[in-house]
Amino acid sequence: MLLRPRPFLLQALKPFHSARGPLAVRRTLSAHAAAADAAPRGDAPPPAPRTRHKNSRTPVPPRVSVNTALFFPPGVERDAAVTEEMVLPGSNIVVGPYAGDSRVKEAEFIGCSAHARDCPKDDRPEFAVLGRSNVGKSSLINALTRRKEAALTSKKPGKTQTINHFLINKSWYLVDLPGYGFAAASKTARMDWSSFTKGYFLNRDTLVGVLLLVDASVPPQKIDLDCANWLGRNNVGLTFVFTKCDKVKKGKGGRPEENIKEFQENIKLVYPEPPPWIMTSSTTGLGRDGLLLHMSQLRNYWDNEAT
Repeated sequence: MLLRPRPFLLQALKPFHSARGPLAVRRTLSAHAAAADAAPRGDAPPPAPRTRHKNSRTPVPPRVSVNTALFFPPGVERDAAVTEEMVLPGSNIVVGPYAGDSRVKEAEFIGCSAHARDCPKDDRPEFAVLGRSNVGKSSLINALTRRKEAALTSKKPGKTQTINHFLINKSWYLVDLPGYGFAAASKTARMDWSSFTKGYFLNRDTLVGVLLLVDASVPPQKIDLDCANWLGRNNVGLTFVFTKCDKVKKGKGGRPEENIKEFQENIKLVYPEPPPWIMTSSTTGLGRDGLLLHMSQLRNYWDNEAT
């Protein structure tokens, strides 16, 4: 059963050499259906308020100007009138009619797989978490699920060596993938991990999108840009999740906001339309609720419309 590709991700994420028109999908939203969905579904929460995390000294970033390059989710026309209240704080993501209940009520570790073919075989949608080995993948998963040991965290990069599935609310998966760029193993093993990770991207029909983590505390890294380009060339939808936005590393370049802006300028060279991005911090909780809300609208569209 073929579930991909899905135009609501691909239109925004294709690299420059690809056509911008929608691709074939199992079912598409007609203009009538999009109009019928103009109101939020169910008990969709409003955009995240501008509040401080209880343990944070850093306020939530102000909402991005509507003049920036925005990401329009399913159900929102690109020429729609967008107010600042419709954009998630610290992101370029517009909240649309498919945004719904994004609370994580239950998180269960299902298992680890050495190959894509060994992953759970059901129709539940999933989001993959990818990034350099020291970017904070496990910390983000722990923050999203609010379980300190949901994913294994370690001071030694390269700890994750398998595809790890976490079942959220018994309805969708969060997938922890091996980090790239460094691993506490031989060069041969690192190549093998890269190979089976790419196999997962190319063959996993239930993959809604990739959360590509980028360390905002350092200047843009070529390996992150190369990974984003590879995902785009292979029509894999992604969201840039900028981590460590509460940190400023001495001697390693500008502030997180400056590094993010520079990264986005580089991305413009390969992507004609802006991919979604959001600022986060696993330490302060910055961006957690917004990221979950963004994932909910992609997931709800996938569940209801992408056949």
